[in-house]
Parts: sequence; structure tokens; C-alpha cells
Amino acid sequence: MCECVLQRAVMVRKKLTSREGRGWLSGTLFCTHFRVAFVPEDSPKPDDNADPVLLGDHDVALASIEKVVVVGPNRTKLVSPNSSLKFTPEELVLYCRDMRVMCFLFDRLTPDAQVLEITYTIAKTYQPLKPGSVLSFQNAALGSVEMKQFLSNRRRDAHMNWFESAVDWEQELERCGANGWRVSAVNDRFEMSTSLPRFIVVPQKVLDTELKKSFAHFNDGRIPRWCWRHPRGSDLLRMSSFQNNIYHEKDDIRNLELVLFGSLSSLCVVVELGGEELPSPSDIQLAHSRLRSLCLGDISTSVSVPDDKWLSTLESTHWLDYTRSCLRKASEVACLLRSGHLTVALQEAEDRDLSCVVSSLVQVMCDPHCRTQKGFQGLVQKEWMMGGHRFYNRINYHRDNDKEEAPVFLLFLDCVWQLWSQYPSRFQLTDDFLLALHDSVHLPLFNSFLSNCQRERCKRSQNLTQSYTPVNGWRDMLLTDSSSDPCDPPLPPVWDWDLQYSRQKQMRFSQPVAPTPPLQPLLNGNLNTNPDSHRLADTIPGSVFLLSRGSFSCPSNLLPWRSTSNGSGVYKKSHRRAPSSDNVPGLERLLKAWALTDYPHSLTSNSGPQGPLDPYEPLLPVLVGPCMGLWRECYLRGALHAQAFSHPLSANHPHPVERLAWEVQQLKDKLTQGSAGSDSDSPSKTPAEPRRPPDANLNQNTNNGTFLFPLSRPQPPAVARATAPPPASVAPPRPVHKDNGGNNKHTFLFGHTSAEQQRYCPPPSSYCTPPSKMNKSNGPSVGS
Repeated sequence: MCECVLQRAVMVRKKLTSREGRGWLSGTLFCTHFRVAFVPEDSPKPDDNADPVLLGDHDVALASIEKVVVVGPNRTKLVSPNSSLKFTPEELVLYCRDMRVMCFLFDRLTPDAQVLEITYTIAKTYQPLKPGSVLSFQNAALGSVEMKQFLSNRRRDAHMNWFESAVDWEQELERCGANGWRVSAVNDRFEMSTSLPRFIVVPQKVLDTELKKSFAHFNDGRIPRWCWRHPRGSDLLRMSSFQNNIYHEKDDIRNLELVLFGSLSSLCVVVELGGEELPSPSDIQLAHSRLRSLCLGDISTSVSVPDDKWLSTLESTHWLDYTRSCLRKASEVACLLRSGHLTVALQEAEDRDLSCVVSSLVQVMCDPHCRTQKGFQGLVQKEWMMGGHRFYNRINYHRDNDKEEAPVFLLFLDCVWQLWSQYPSRFQLTDDFLLALHDSVHLPLFNSFLSNCQRERCKRSQNLTQSYTPVNGWRDMLLTDSSSDPCDPPLPPVWDWDLQYSRQKQMRFSQPVAPTPPLQPLLNGNLNTNPDSHRLADTIPGSVFLLSRGSFSCPSNLLPWRSTSNGSGVYKKSHRRAPSSDNVPGLERLLKAWALTDYPHSLTSNSGPQGPLDPYEPLLPVLVGPCMGLWRECYLRGALHAQAFSHPLSANHPHPVERLAWEVQQLKDKLTQGSAGSDSDSPSKTPAEPRRPPDANLNQNTNNGTFLFPLSRPQPPAVARATAPPPASVAPPRPVHKDNGGNNKHTFLFGHTSAEQQRYCPPPSSYCTPPSKMNKSNGPSVGS
């Protein structure tokens, strides 16, 4: 990539995570204009003919770094671009925005000048002067002639739907069997709405000339448009709020009714996504900040949450509450769509945040295609990129618009992970794929996340701008500013995984699943045997209900043309009448039949809730507290690194976390042996079951903190452990300040077990683990 090396340091050790094998890896540390690169001593020579990869296995992009911390003799310091160090650092800790923590240890033989220079260089380079910080970062990564030539010859993945042309949308209509809908190019030049895509799906009976009159009645022109059809015949729509201050003609009302009721349905349920049920973007931002502080601690003060208050502090972040509320709302919509022969319209004030979350979760729950890797990528492309989610504002790469920043997309990924953890066998994509997508959001190199809508992406890729005249309307014009094209590197899509990960890592993005049986033939567009939904289908044509705060209603002012003066509920300038409230209990019974309010599924021993037999039934998540887990592989992978710099390893004293983990494992072994012995002494009892791995079923005990760490992928059986204490672990060559023994102010978290991790020293008797701490531990190994 022809990167310019700004500084290097030799004889550096990188601390490896449990996924990387644990231990320390020796090599050389580099700092360029784009990344902090660590090259191991035994790494193979790079192949000049191989395709370039943006980041290596041990690299971190400068744009992903949030804070730089150095550790010296009995002290730690947060390094800023203007900091001056009065001591030679012994450890360098990089806190990343994606919850990772990179820890580097300098050897005794590393020159002090190199240690100081590379620390200063990283601290000054990862925070360049504004403006233009993101552009300079992109030029450092993609601006070379070789990289531009390489990217220009890249081909898009032909196995996924990009939803950028009318043919792509027609393929989706055919896949879903959505008859009665068509692809409209009414917004081809973004004249009707600048945030909607060029092509939208509308009923066939609505002409484009009639459709144009409807845009002005909705915020930002985001009219009701088709998203997806359930196999049972129901349609899912998205729209923004109504503009009630605009006068409505009779033709406008008819067109709006045709769009809302779709092609076959006679019943429409408007699901309100605002209010107190779902979090606002500011709520999501605050919860994510609190979660980050909890997992990584306060870097500036080195104060962490005590062990006995960790769970309550996690609850106070409200992150799991917001995840639960999004899943609950998506479950309600999924059950409504399952009833068949109705239209469900998601209504949000701007239709660009929570509507993306709910509509995507509904399709993941109900459509097996969306649970494959290619299908999920197409889903994100359709509902988020083409749906107009403001990635550029919500991610805030420039760090100049904090009021708009909110990790809404990361909340969606967490919701998908919750579904995956409860139904792992129903997903072809894996948690490795979700983690890779999570980390890619924090890398400002992909056009998928650097724009707020399709119009902005088209302007950048084609170097076009738009001008408006009363006669010609909106017209594309070629930019004449020379600073716009030559300097801007071509930005690849995030789905080009070859630029980020090796083939071996990409193989872990998917897993084999049972093939989905073909859909049964639809009978008159409705495959429905639910008696409640039959009664709903017999309602008055044009019936519109509102689902808000978990209950249904038919208010007189639901739609802008509904009369609010006489109280009779008659449509203004319309022949239809408001439905009777007698039909509302039928909808409520429909949701209560599925027990959406935190009902406990029957749990199996290993796989969580028992999935439905019908592959097209919605995957309803378990929403009770013990079954809503913390995404440990994402949020806690840097927790121990963040806390370990105050407890460095030494040759004679292992890490306090290792002592606690070793004790927990010893107690588990004694309990297992004791239970096996008592069972063998009693002839009436059945033989003892073989010992399960430590994390075989974390849902069995819901009275302690085990529910925070849900079941991950099955691990191979651990080798038999010897009763003798394991040998001491190898220490890094440069000793640092002494171990402070049983210091209780730090939070220690534990992870899964592996054979390689059973090498801990026997702890002294003074390090006996309290029962409260053992309840938080689900295994003997140190979590990453």
C-alpha cells in the first residue's frame, strides 16, 4: 500500500487474547499515517502478488483508536497530543472505539528513545487536526496509485442483492411473491424525496402521476412504501409521520388509501415507533457510553466498578432494556404479519432510525433468507443504506456533531446477536460475521457508512451535484472543483470482506444449516388457518388501527383526512367509515396468543428455547432477564486488557484473575467428583452423567450473574486435568511494579475454558474466592 512509516520500535511484545491463543508475541511495532502495525518475528514474508489487505491480524487503524494510555513504574498516564512524559513507558495500551484494547509491552533492550518516539507519534497521529481528518485517513489507506488501480478493478458480489437498480427490486418482489406491487422510478432524480432511494415499491393500481401528489403529505416526502411480504400474504410498509397542516384533496386521500392498504389487504395496522416504548437516538447514545465505561473502566482515574455492583451497574446503563424493547416491538409486528391478509405500516417521525431497526428485525425473525450471510447483507443494504439511515451523522466520524451521534446500527446488531444466541441452529451467519460488521462500522473507509442516503453516495461515486431551476427541476451537473475528485480515493463497500479479512477468517462467517423447504402455494394470496385472523379479514374494507404502547385503538384523528370535529369517526371527504372498536379485541387476542410479554419458552439443555417446527414461523426471542445476555465477545473482549495494566504479570506471582479462575476450577472439580462419588454409592440412582463443559448450559441458574454470558458455540471436550497445580506461566522479560495482591477495587471477568488456559499457578490460601465472585464466574479462564 506504499505506506509511510513514521516511527518504529523493536523488541516489543503484544498481549494476545484468548481467541489469539493467549500469551505474548514478540515482534516490531510500526506507526504509519493509517495504522499501528505489529509485525511478529516469525511472520512469513509478504507476497508481492497477493491482494492488499487493509489491516493485518495484529494491526489497528488510527481512526479506530480512542485513547492512548502508557504504564510506567507504579503509574499510568493518559497520553494526549500535547502530553509530555517524565518516565519511560513499559506498556502501551490502545483503547479502540470498537471495544478492543491492544496491549504492547516494551522489552528491556528496546531503546528508550524508540519507546518515547513511537508513543508520541501514535498520540499525535490518531487525532489529526480538523477539518479533513477523515479525508487524510482515507488518502493514507486508499490514495496510492496501486490501491486506486486495485479498487477500480474490483467486482461486486453477484450473490447478494444491492437494491440499486429497478431489476434488484423486481428480484426481491419475485422472491417474496409480492403480487400486486410494482417498482416505481418516480424518485429517479431524487426530486420527490432526497432521502429515499431512486426506486420504491408501490401498488400497481397507483400511477406515478397520482403518486407524486402524496409526497408532500409526509415528512421529507417519505411516503408509505413496500419493504417485505410475509409468506402468509401480509405486507410490511415503512413511512414517516403525516403532515397534518397540508390541505388534502379528494384524489390525494384515495391515493394514500391505495398505498396504505396495499394490493390485497383490507386491513391496515399502523405501528407507532415513537413515544416511551422505544428509545430515542439520544437514549441509545447515552446507554452505549455507559456500557463502554462499565466494560473498559474510567481510563483517566483507573477506577472500576466493584464486583458486587457490576450487575446492577450494567442494568443501570439500560442497554439491555433498549435491546429488549426493540425485540419486543419487532415480535409484535412479526405476529401481526403472521396472521395474514393485512398491511402493517411502521410509522416513525423521520423514518430513518428505529424503523430501520424494527423492519430489519422482523425480516430476520420471519425470513430464513435474511438469516444467511448474503441475505443479511442484502437486508442491511435495503433497509439501512437504501432506507436512508443517517450513518454519517450517527457514527460521527469527524467528531464534530456530537448531538447527532447515536449507535443505532450497533443496537440492531446486538438485537440480531440476541436472536442468534437463542436460535443458533436457525442462522447460517455466525457471531463472527456480526462481530466483523460491528468492527467495520468504526473504520471510515467504506461508502456504506460515509453517507446518509443513496443520493449522497451517487454524488460521491459519480462526482455529481444537483441544481434546481423552476423550468427544468433537479438536474445533475459535473463538479468543476478540482479539489473534489483527484484527492478523494475510491471508497469500497463494506461487503468486500477480502479487503479486511483472510479467507480463513471469512470461513467462520457462516455455518451449515438445514435447507429451508419451499413455500406452500398461496391460496388467493393468503395462507392462513388462524381463526382470529379470519375474523380480522372480515372487517370493514379500509379499517385502520393504531398499535401503540402494546394496545390497539382506532382514534378518530389517526390519519390526516379523518374528521375530528363531529366525533362520528367518518372519513373526511371519503366514503369509508371508521371501524368499530369490537374488532380491536381480535387483534389483542392475536398478540396475547403468542404471549409476547416476556413469556418463558421451554428451555432445552443446551440450545436455549425450542424453535418452532415451521421454518416460516417467527423466531420469537425470550425476553425474560436471564435469557437476555451481554454480547461478551464484543463488549468484554478488552475488559481484562483495560484492567491488567495495573496488575502486570511477574515470574513469581501470577495475575490475581488467574488465581481466582484457578480456584473456581478446583472447586468445580471437587464438586463434580463429590457428586459422582455419591451417585456411585447409591445403587438406586442412575449412573452419573459425564461432566459438561463449564458453559454447557448457562440458563440453568437464573439467580446469579451467569445469565450475562450466554452460550457461545460448542467447545471441544477439555482434556482431563491433573490434580497437581499447573506450572507457573511465563512472564514478560521487563518486570514492572510489584503485584499488589488482593486489591479488590478492580473488576475481574471470566470467560470460557480451553485446554491451553489450564496453566495457572496454585494460588496462596489468602486468595480464597468469595461466593459472590464465584457466582459471577462461568469458567476458569480469563475472558478476553
